[in-house]
Amino acid sequence: MVKAPLPAKKAAFSAVCCALTLCLLTALARPDPLRLHVLANSDSPRDQAVKLEVRDAVLQAVQDVTSAHGLTDAKTLVMAHGAELQAAAEAVLAQNGLAYGAQLYLGPSSFPDRTYGSTIYPAGEYEALRVVLGEGAGQNWWCVIYPPLCLAAEEPAEEVEFRSIFAVFFDWIFGKL
Repeated sequence: MVKAPLPAKKAAFSAVCCALTLCLLTALARPDPLRLHVLANSDSPRDQAVKLEVRDAVLQAVQDVTSAHGLTDAKTLVMAHGAELQAAAEAVLAQNGLAYGAQLYLGPSSFPDRTYGSTIYPAGEYEALRVVLGEGAGQNWWCVIYPPLCLAAEEPAEEVEFRSIFAVFFDWIFGKL
């Protein structure tokens, strides 16, 4: 393999440093999130299972939010589909023969720290679609619906190989260490 001359390597290294800076600045400019927060009626196994069914139904019904162009647009889309979201949650409860209902709220909610891939959301108040089932006294489930970071429950896990382009680049510049 022919090695590139040192000035070319320095130029390539400088280009990578600029690219890393751009990536960092882009990451810091992430859009304000809209979260989904589903609270179960209780901690009973049945209520916890129903909570996950409601989550799946609401995620299916809220898919239009993925096309939003900002938090305000995402909230507008959720409000436009409010009746559909309510019906999806209520249908799951009815299918399971439960007498309690679902209440939907859109507004600020407190959340703990959470990491989605490489994106860190520190603890604090975030805009959220809250789905409270019955008394809402059970364990909860939540994710970020805008930008779309919720993991679909039905998606099969597939093996993924991660490879760093920077490691490949540094191997090219400096050779294997």
